[in-house]
Amino acid sequence: MVIADNRKAFHEYFIEERLEAGIVLEGWEVKSIRAGRVQLKESYVIYKNGDFWLFGCHISPLINASSHVLPDVVRTRKLLLKQREIEKLAMKVDRAGYTIVPVNMHFTRGYIKLEIGVAKGKKQHDKRQTEKEREWQREKARIVRDHTKQAS
Repeated sequence: MVIADNRKAFHEYFIEERLEAGIVLEGWEVKSIRAGRVQLKESYVIYKNGDFWLFGCHISPLINASSHVLPDVVRTRKLLLKQREIEKLAMKVDRAGYTIVPVNMHFTRGYIKLEIGVAKGKKQHDKRQTEKEREWQREKARIVRDHTKQAS
């Protein structure tokens, strides 16, 4: 079940590979995420000191769940990956010029997971082409729908 999507990632990048990672969260963050108060829009993943970290993920605190702590809504959160995966991704980021972007946040067997994507940045003309294709798909669906209404 998807909690939050990062639609901006698909607009800005070509997602070539996807992986699922765990996240180190505090108790109030888990409650807020379960309530759907999370935003991945401006977030990104960075490789630092042998680990991957999630920056800029905005988790709004619930009023009744975080009364005894001072919540930091955009704190840096560590991603939990296997060592083999970390090494493979680090090599792609360092040598091949890829970047790691959060794609979505979802539940897997009761745990909150983050799907990350290995991505290459799109150029402006690629973004325009993607938008043209999306518009054409909408137009095709509209034509088919109108044609089936007239046939009935």
